[in-house]
Amino acid sequence: MSGFRSISSSILKVRPIDRKELSRYSWIFDIMTIQGSILPRIIGPVLTVTLFSLAVATANEIYGKDLELNNGVIPLLSVVVGLILVFRNGTSYDRYYEGRKDFGALTSSVRNLSRVIWVQVFLPSTSPALSGSGHGDIISEDPKPGTTATEALTIAKVRVLRLLLSFVYAARHHLRNEPGVEWADYKGILPHDLKDAYCLDSSVQLDHETFLDRYATYSAINGSVSTHLASSKSADPIQRRPFFSRWNSIGAAPETIGQKGTGVDEPDQRTPLLRDAPTIVNVKAVSSDSFLPLPLVIAHELSMTLLDFKLKNYIEVGGPVGFNAINMTITGMVDMLTSLERVATTPIPISYGIHLKQCVTLYLFALPFTLVQSMHWKMVPLVTLVAFTLMGIEGIADEIEMPFGNDNSDLPLDRYCSSLRSEIEYMIERLPEGGTRALASS
Repeated sequence: MSGFRSISSSILKVRPIDRKELSRYSWIFDIMTIQGSILPRIIGPVLTVTLFSLAVATANEIYGKDLELNNGVIPLLSVVVGLILVFRNGTSYDRYYEGRKDFGALTSSVRNLSRVIWVQVFLPSTSPALSGSGHGDIISEDPKPGTTATEALTIAKVRVLRLLLSFVYAARHHLRNEPGVEWADYKGILPHDLKDAYCLDSSVQLDHETFLDRYATYSAINGSVSTHLASSKSADPIQRRPFFSRWNSIGAAPETIGQKGTGVDEPDQRTPLLRDAPTIVNVKAVSSDSFLPLPLVIAHELSMTLLDFKLKNYIEVGGPVGFNAINMTITGMVDMLTSLERVATTPIPISYGIHLKQCVTLYLFALPFTLVQSMHWKMVPLVTLVAFTLMGIEGIADEIEMPFGNDNSDLPLDRYCSSLRSEIEYMIERLPEGGTRALASS
């Protein structure tokens, strides 16, 4: 009895064999599997062909109707259907593979740029103290009292790394046509100041004050535009004139040009590009038709932050060439996003899909008339198997041609993003920053 118990307990402790291990020894598990297969997608059309073939067999065997069709028609249709299905399946997999390749290239760019930012951005040896040096300009929140310049820069670098990670998550949501910033996976990586500064809902129109706040926060040109925009919010908007032309609408005349506190002067060849008096931009409420996808908003914020790093001499490794390489990496990320958009927004022509289904249906409906006299009732299961094969190939092609969704056959973008997030978090928590070894040796 004790021996039986030991044997039974050992059997119960055996680890169950998963699908991958079982498929190495037998195809039975894959053959009998319905979840993840194409069968639920094509069961309706296959049953339709089965019922039609059953009707043909019934008319021939029971009612004595002569429904035999010449066998010379089927070979002609077989060649056409085979060529169309091969081309259809190859085109769909090319789109699937291109989507994976482009998303992999985007992941590679984020990995490289994260490493470069974490290592090659550090305080110069003659860096001033934090107070009054402007280090708080590059981080999302004001530094706490007593925060050193090194700690403030670390916070800024972490913010950049999270922006890079947010770019990948935003690209995934953008490809799935999921706008907004309230998704759960943005929590902890998308900076709150970026959410507040940009109105990401295309249905919301920015009012004048909100647009001024946005431009004041993210304007460049050495901070002069930001300062005067923030200080002149209560002034009359008509008095705020740009020193560059801004078109009101397509085909409209540009706005007048001048300086604050002076008359409106028309520019000529003697007008300097940089004037002594501070200049500001005349802005108006943004039209609700204008919309910028979140990945491009994040790319803009990355470029602005890295420019601040460069102006504050935080990026010295490689000189101008190194800084240009960083900008080219961001450009490559936007290029990969455009390539992914090309796959997502360029479907197979609808006429091609309709013609393919018509050819396959014509072939399957003609097949019972050819086989009914020679195979009788056995023709019905044979036609069902042929329908399952041909419609399954077309169903697989239709399922993988758009690889960015949430279906079982789509690319596992959620897993790719989670893996990249783990890598970035590991870098922030465990890997040393650039310049730490030099400071430790000194």
